[in-house]
Amino acid sequence: MGNNSEPRIGVFVCHCGKNIAGSVDVKSVTDYASTLDNVVFSVDNTYSCSNVGQDEIKKAIQEHNLNRIVVAACSPRMHEPTFRKTLEEANLNPFLLEFANIREQCSWVHMRDPNATEKAKALVRMAVAKSRHLNPFEKKRLKVPPKALVIGGGVAGIQAALDLSDQGIEVYLVEKSTSLGGHMAQLDKTFPTMDCSICILGPKMVDTSKHKNIKVFTYSEVEDIQGYVGNFKIKIRKKARFVKEDCTGCGVCARFCPIEVPNEFDLGLANRKAIYVPFPQAVPLIYTIDPENCIGCGLCESVCEPKAIDFQQKDEIIEVEVGTIIIATGYDIFDVNKIPEYGYKRYQNVINSLEFERLINASGPTDGKIIRISDGKEPRRIAFIQCVGSRSEKANVYCSGVCCMYSLKHALQIKEKNPEAEVYIFYMDIRAVGKGYEEFYWRAKDNGIKFVRGRPSRIVEEPRTKNLRLLYEDTLAGKSEEMEFDLVILAPTMIPSDIENLRKMLNLSRSPDGFLMEAHPKLRPVDTLTSGIFLAGCVQSPKDIPSSVAQGSAAASRASTLLGKDVEIEPITAFIQPDICIKCDICKEICDFNAIELTWKDVKVNEPLCSGCGACAAACPTKAIQIRNFTDDQIYAQIKEAFEEYDEHPRILAFLCNWCSYAGADTAGLARMQYPSNVKSIRVMCSARVDPLFVLRAFAHGADGVLVAGCHLGDCHYVTGNYKAKRRMEKLQYLLQEFGIEKERLRIEWISASEGEKFARTITEFTEQLKNMGEISKIGTVSLEKVEKIDEMGVVDEAHP
Repeated sequence: MGNNSEPRIGVFVCHCGKNIAGSVDVKSVTDYASTLDNVVFSVDNTYSCSNVGQDEIKKAIQEHNLNRIVVAACSPRMHEPTFRKTLEEANLNPFLLEFANIREQCSWVHMRDPNATEKAKALVRMAVAKSRHLNPFEKKRLKVPPKALVIGGGVAGIQAALDLSDQGIEVYLVEKSTSLGGHMAQLDKTFPTMDCSICILGPKMVDTSKHKNIKVFTYSEVEDIQGYVGNFKIKIRKKARFVKEDCTGCGVCARFCPIEVPNEFDLGLANRKAIYVPFPQAVPLIYTIDPENCIGCGLCESVCEPKAIDFQQKDEIIEVEVGTIIIATGYDIFDVNKIPEYGYKRYQNVINSLEFERLINASGPTDGKIIRISDGKEPRRIAFIQCVGSRSEKANVYCSGVCCMYSLKHALQIKEKNPEAEVYIFYMDIRAVGKGYEEFYWRAKDNGIKFVRGRPSRIVEEPRTKNLRLLYEDTLAGKSEEMEFDLVILAPTMIPSDIENLRKMLNLSRSPDGFLMEAHPKLRPVDTLTSGIFLAGCVQSPKDIPSSVAQGSAAASRASTLLGKDVEIEPITAFIQPDICIKCDICKEICDFNAIELTWKDVKVNEPLCSGCGACAAACPTKAIQIRNFTDDQIYAQIKEAFEEYDEHPRILAFLCNWCSYAGADTAGLARMQYPSNVKSIRVMCSARVDPLFVLRAFAHGADGVLVAGCHLGDCHYVTGNYKAKRRMEKLQYLLQEFGIEKERLRIEWISASEGEKFARTITEFTEQLKNMGEISKIGTVSLEKVEKIDEMGVVDEAHP
């Protein structure tokens, strides 16, 4: 089908069971769609995404010679790929498809609003208007080399690396610590089977280090990442150990080293030397000199038989290229100092669960003997306090899901070593949801462990004995109590590890809890929104060891679907209309991806490098550069139709970036957060695509307010796109006054994909604000002549932020 074919549009309106039909009169929307220009076929389906629904679309394309398809259903972020395949199977170009999001952004957020059906009609009308301007284009294919980067050498990263390498894929595994293993290497046993942790993990660490297809970089960090799926360019900083790989791990150097400092691996409960390995089973078993504490005495060098000490060693920068990346950087534990009422670090006999792990571990600082830190005596009465730093508005509202189980494990270990010990667990709710976990709980009860439902309010130390008085409310008995203990163990929640630099390199989003956000919590739980980047283990959410291992394998499986193959990449990229291009260089200057090539002869777009953000299109003074599927004409058509027949005031038109704010609006729908139905959304790939002309046209066509929403500053999927949008829109706010339009009618917000509540609140607040301001009078005075004048005055200043 050529670009100039007369549009023959088919509209397919989905009931989605009662998800849409419960709030929207689907039949009325379908009938309305049939009256729109160029719509030659309109029908409703119970489930458009089902085989029956897709077959109906394919059949209609053939029978009615349809050359544009509008699907009014769920979010395009959910099923756009599904329906593109449907069009392909019907021999129709897959990019002649447009979505009307009448579920997440209509039926689910206006469940009791009588205007929901009218809004659905408006969304369909806008989609049909855009579809008239759709053009066919072809997907690009890219060869992905069979090489992968795994960041993080804990159990999830190890599993991912082994699974990939067993398929013949070359893997670079980067771990910032001096050994593989992560937190699991610090544990004594694993629940509920009570297996030795290092006995399970150790062989996997060794297998990883010896695998012919895995190159392990310990004591290393990823310093820079450039590129895209199939062509990621990585810089790895391999830190100087000052010990060569000739090291045999004999440990003679450490015995002679005169300097002792607190051992991080034992959380400061024991000391290590300035030359050290973190634990006896470390992989690789190569000693490291701590330059901050080494005094340069040279004793280690003098006693090293293989001559492995090298004080001249320097950091190395290693550059590699890979096709995909798996992030498995794990977690940290909550700093319980933030809850001062428990006296952590003030009272010696208040410790956290990870410190207890090291105490009870046979290779730990006390050789597995449980002692009080204050006097080295064996405690007789021990308390565990659950949910420290979790399930609380003062800290984190989420549940880690593993703290109950590891405290049960610790309690049973105490009972094994000392059956006479009294062990109490203070809990809010015992959460035992994994395989064998409920049985594990009953095993603990059968061993005499006492459970008290209630969160202790504070701990007070007895100065003479160093014993600890717990003040708490027993919520089952309904009374306040206090009890004295020899040792108190706090169970801190898992929190996200500090990978802010890495996250920004990859332009990844965080969930409200701070963990990295997956593409879809159910359908794509290990994918990210950036093609070729996957998540494994606790970097995505708190989880136990079996779930971390499973997700490591899942991430490897997803990555392997791309590696060594030709993959299709989105052709949503910029293109240039040479007949109106004046070669002004603005597009090249504004591009964060170096995708614009300018010579004396012409301007070209390097499509593999182009991200399709649209910043160049919004900046171009002649509109010679456009973005496929998000052209000016397509967006103008949506703007024109947004309020053509719909008369609910105040009218709000929202320009939402695909990755964050549009996803945030979808999240509001998933959570059924209700907000006024007077808002219509236009999806753009990035807030930088929003041309000031779009805003002015919105006001010209009847909007009372315009919302421009993007990713949080510093979190843009397109590096600095939201800074460009911020600069443009803030200037435009003041220039609006030339038209007698208050600057407050243009609102700028930064809303992440997880902030559904913020999106709903923003629309509600903006609606009330506009109601108080009243309607704009004589809106027709926004003329194209004045628009062009504003453009000449420099609304678009393209210097980098």
